[in-house]
Amino acid sequence: MTMHKAVRVSVEAMLEDLRTLVEIESPSRDLDALKASAEAVAAVIESRLGGQAVLVKSEAGPHVHWSAGGDPEVLILGHHDTVFPLGTLERRPFRVEDGNATGPGVFDMLGGLVQAIHGLAALDDLSGAEILVTADEEVGSRSSRALIEERALACGAVLVFEGAAEGGGLKTGRKGCGTFQVSITGRASHAGLEPEAGVNALVEASHQILDIAALGRPDIGTTVTPTVASAGTLDNVVPAEATVIVDVRVESAEEKERIESAFAALAPHLDEAEIRVAGAVGRPPMPESTSTELFAAARSLLPGLEGKAVGGGSDGNFTAALGVPTLDGLGAVGGGAHADHEYLVIDAMAERANLVAGLVKAVRSGAVHSENE
Repeated sequence: MTMHKAVRVSVEAMLEDLRTLVEIESPSRDLDALKASAEAVAAVIESRLGGQAVLVKSEAGPHVHWSAGGDPEVLILGHHDTVFPLGTLERRPFRVEDGNATGPGVFDMLGGLVQAIHGLAALDDLSGAEILVTADEEVGSRSSRALIEERALACGAVLVFEGAAEGGGLKTGRKGCGTFQVSITGRASHAGLEPEAGVNALVEASHQILDIAALGRPDIGTTVTPTVASAGTLDNVVPAEATVIVDVRVESAEEKERIESAFAALAPHLDEAEIRVAGAVGRPPMPESTSTELFAAARSLLPGLEGKAVGGGSDGNFTAALGVPTLDGLGAVGGGAHADHEYLVIDAMAERANLVAGLVKAVRSGAVHSENE
């Protein structure tokens, strides 16, 4: 595919900046590591774009915010935390070989950040552009959500630099997603001498798992998947405690409300068993309607570009739920997010950086309109 009115970007410079970011490990919740990572992200932004990148303190680690000045028009949104524990880099160092870059975080989503920064740097006029790089996307964005929503509403359009969909496509819609924890309390007793004196939390958990799994409606995009269960202490003790963790994905606000109500209404099957439920569908659905104009602009820049609605969530879910035009999957072309085989396709880097520049120009030209206008 050929980019219209392509700007010049240096792949070598992008790989240099990508190496810098990857080699500063940034696991979520590690505040010291995230501070170092945020400082590195800020330094890359300032070296390529000028101005000052501000570190915004939070309980989850520093977020990075940069603004070109002028009336805010478009928000470049990403995160610098990764899922890999400290020490991963030693086992899996940054490498460039066979047309790919590999290393922890290259695809999700340090490569996307670098491409966005270099795409902006190729523009003659940066006014109206903002960058927000958060420290807690991989663990729910609890400390950054309010800031994300504030800047999205102020800018009126959001470009999210999560990794591309399979084949390099953009992500035009996302399911809402959340995690629930169902805690069951029973009563311990000797499993051989008097099992009837106990209240078996594992048996109650089994009933609850079947009830929970039945809440799914895959025909309308709702999946309810028990993923982790734990119970018991010893093989001769009736278990007094059990826990079930459940992953939920929904495509509509109505399904979000139905699922949350259903979890709140869970009731025990065994006499004297008790149930506590925590959690919610924390990321609202990202409807495809919020990406229509931005995706059309992207297609005009890269004819043949495909869009896809996906099940995973991102910070774009929050901005789209506000009615702010949002387009996701603009980051690295590659794959293996959260896995040891994570990779970025080097040949796609310049094209994706150009796409950033073209979309920012399109937004500033008035081609995209917020539902709130």
